[in-house]
Amino acid sequence: MPPAPLVEPASIDDTKVVVDLDGIRRVNPQRYEMEQLTAIIHIDLENKLVIGYKDVTAGEFWVRGHMPDYPLFPGVLMCEAAAQLASYLTMQLGIFETGSFIGYGGIEDVRFRGQVKVGDRLILVAKGVRLHRRQTIFETQGFVAGNMVFHGKIIGVPLVARGPTEGG
Repeated sequence: MPPAPLVEPASIDDTKVVVDLDGIRRVNPQRYEMEQLTAIIHIDLENKLVIGYKDVTAGEFWVRGHMPDYPLFPGVLMCEAAAQLASYLTMQLGIFETGSFIGYGGIEDVRFRGQVKVGDRLILVAKGVRLHRRQTIFETQGFVAGNMVFHGKIIGVPLVARGPTEGG
């Protein structure tokens, strides 16, 4: 049985963007194929809750090889999108020291409950349940057309930015 929704899906208004892709890029370091957020539509710093979405398009790197003739958005990328949403909120809350950013520390209790296909809008919800300078834990959920398609905990840890790697 899935957990109760963090936010009632029918109450989510995905037409009012509060942070667009350029705004996300000012906070999150992911670029090119690894950018997994389209927009953020709700931020509640007091309740440590953020809602955003990922528009799943036919031009994405995984479409050609992930189930040819029936492309499904990979579950690992659903988790990555949720992690990027949680990362955005973490950085807005100023939990980590200047010069650091959040990286994966782990994922727990993840379950996939539905398909996400090309053309879908994956609504993502993340709520901070432990926010500390050494580790964050967010409950996350994803919805398509009001149906929960995944849920799980995303654990984040601070990483310190270094210069580009050799050859990069």
